[in-house]
Amino acid sequence: MRERTDSVGSVTTAAVVDEHERPAWAPLTLVAFAILVAFTNIGGIFWAKLLDWGPWSLLVFSSRNRYLVLSLGADVWEPAYWTIAPLRIAAAFFVTHMIGRAYGDVVLGWFTKYLGVTYEAIQQFNRLYDRAHWFAIPFFVGSNLLGALSGIRRTPLKRVFVLVAIGIYVRLALIRVLALLFEDQLERFVGWVQRYSWWAVGISLVLVVAVNARNLRRGGAV
Repeated sequence: MRERTDSVGSVTTAAVVDEHERPAWAPLTLVAFAILVAFTNIGGIFWAKLLDWGPWSLLVFSSRNRYLVLSLGADVWEPAYWTIAPLRIAAAFFVTHMIGRAYGDVVLGWFTKYLGVTYEAIQQFNRLYDRAHWFAIPFFVGSNLLGALSGIRRTPLKRVFVLVAIGIYVRLALIRVLALLFEDQLERFVGWVQRYSWWAVGISLVLVVAVNARNLRRGGAV
């Protein structure tokens, strides 16, 4: 084991890394991540129809904040909200955590090349993680970058599990309260979306394709 200083763009990080080859299970983490990305894109395109078919299904494909809110506006079954959403968020965090553990600092380059993350964002997250990872993990529990950093830094899994659980359930509780406060407006919006769901699907398809193309172009220019 030795101390190594690595640079990613303008980012310099000091990390203690093990001198060993990547584990045999490393490629499985990339397969799992690709599946999650595919699910997220499907959810991002068909979210309006998924609200029609069953709001719990939207949470399976993607549990981003906006979909958590919309599922509540569509009267998602409460036990599904408190079980499916946490599992989906945790799955994304721990898959990226294990990718960070398996591949180390090279993962940060993938974020800039394929996912549209800027060097400045990586620099900011690195500084935040160095200063207060106990705050960063719960607050940014939905961030793939934070998940990868927690793996790169070899943060103990038991600590990560506790911080992720806190972050997820605090977030779900806050969103639940907000949904109750704006219940009438939210239900009206969901009703409008359901009436024009196929139009929403078409617009969402264009947006998802455009965002992915922009990220790839940004990465190719690095």
